[in-house]
Amino acid sequence: MQRILIIALLISTFFFAGAQNINGIWKGKLVMEPGGCFPVYNIELQIQISGTKILGTSYHYSDTSNYVREVFEGVYDTTAKSMIIDELKVATFHIPPDCIPCIKRYTLSFHTDGREEQLRGSWTGKTMDNKSICPPGTIVMTRIQQSAFKPSLPPILEIRKNELVKEIFVDTGSIKLDFYDNGQIDGDTISVYVNGSPVVSRQMLKASPITTYLKIDLRRQQQEVIMVGENLGTIPPNTALMIVNAGDKRYQLYLTSDDKKNALVRFIYEKPK
Repeated sequence: MQRILIIALLISTFFFAGAQNINGIWKGKLVMEPGGCFPVYNIELQIQISGTKILGTSYHYSDTSNYVREVFEGVYDTTAKSMIIDELKVATFHIPPDCIPCIKRYTLSFHTDGREEQLRGSWTGKTMDNKSICPPGTIVMTRIQQSAFKPSLPPILEIRKNELVKEIFVDTGSIKLDFYDNGQIDGDTISVYVNGSPVVSRQMLKASPITTYLKIDLRRQQQEVIMVGENLGTIPPNTALMIVNAGDKRYQLYLTSDDKKNALVRFIYEKPK
């Protein structure tokens, strides 16, 4: 019985590790059939996986001054160790004027020989203006530790609309933010970002608050707080009550997030009169 249990644990650990191993930065060569802007060029995928859902950012580039950055989402099959990734939109690009960015779909699988990890597969796509089919091709990538590019916004902040709820003018440098479930506790889970950096990660809203603090001063007079609904709970959409305590002022805001939008609150510093 003990031996069977150990074997079962090893098997479950293997599959769990396999599912987790895809997270990270992958770099390789993207090869196109004749007709593309470049016959061979670099690709970098920054992949984040939660369960079977994939989010991330892709870079297609000849060098770091000639590139296209796109955001993507996809689905990961943990049993087959394969995935389908769809680029959703072009976030920014710096390429020659006679080239048009291509929005791609990747069909990839994970491989390892114990020493090197690879993502391999093929891709198809359409040009950004949706007028032409991109010449399809193949792709092979290996894991790397550091991106060739400066950090960008988390994909969830680029894929969804960040809808402005309110601008709040404050004259204090320390602000307390408390997040509660709005009404019936139904399993809503949120993440909170300040100026694109996570300060709360996948915490469930309850009757007791999720608390974080915000500092505003003359060096950075404007701060953006974005609440991301990580799920819809049992009563969609994801809703939260945010209580703001800024000096002697108190604000009560109702924030809503779903799979299309996040809730944005902007804080602007004003010198005390």
